[in-house]
Amino acid sequence: MITSENNAQLKNISALLKRSKERQQQGLYVVEGRKMFWEACGLGLVEKAYLSESFASESKEVPCDHEIVSDDVFNKIAETVTPQGVLALVKLPVGDVTDIIKKAKSLVLLENLQDPGNLGTIVRTAEAAGIDAVILSKTSVDLYNPKVVRSTMGAVFRMPVFYTEDLIGLIKDLNDNGFNTIATHLAADRNYYEADYSGKTAVLIGNEGNGLSDEATELAKEKVIIPMSGKVESLNASVAAALMMYEIKRNN
Repeated sequence: MITSENNAQLKNISALLKRSKERQQQGLYVVEGRKMFWEACGLGLVEKAYLSESFASESKEVPCDHEIVSDDVFNKIAETVTPQGVLALVKLPVGDVTDIIKKAKSLVLLENLQDPGNLGTIVRTAEAAGIDAVILSKTSVDLYNPKVVRSTMGAVFRMPVFYTEDLIGLIKDLNDNGFNTIATHLAADRNYYEADYSGKTAVLIGNEGNGLSDEATELAKEKVIIPMSGKVESLNASVAAALMMYEIKRNN
């Protein structure tokens, strides 16, 4: 049993929680909580698990490699406010964005999204709406940030999500390959539900504060606005994305 915070394995967990570079180099990220742990374990994604002494004593047999950690030490390394007694190192997925796009009929493109909660909610909603993949610009928040992972509620294991080095180039390629690219924009004069979602569709969502870049907006085949009452100037990015994604679902 691990009883010291200075244990090398626990220091590595701390590094994985804090630094995207460590996650990429090791091909691992950290999952906390019982529901997500059991799901990851069942899918064969867990490299190694760390169980608090209390969790281990009350749990059924754990079918993956694991270590037991004293309760007080576990509570110190866990990032959540109320730890559930289990965290796991999970393997980063391996996939090819090119293959996904060739087969996809619906995509969500996110440009410079920064809020972890927004990204997690969008990924979760994308799975619920039957979207084929979510693609982010390289300047967006890390999908495997612990706050993002928690807010996906397990969708991170199932939803194809990729980063692109050249979002503008990707939009051009989608335009050339039969996708209707639809951008939300406050200056648009067409309501979002009036756009054509019936064929191959890519929805473009921008940064929380600044929206889409002018270049990305200009490339979109359709520009739409989500009508708002009162004094609200804009919607949360995840809310806007959800409305657009469910228009795709409603039309297909």
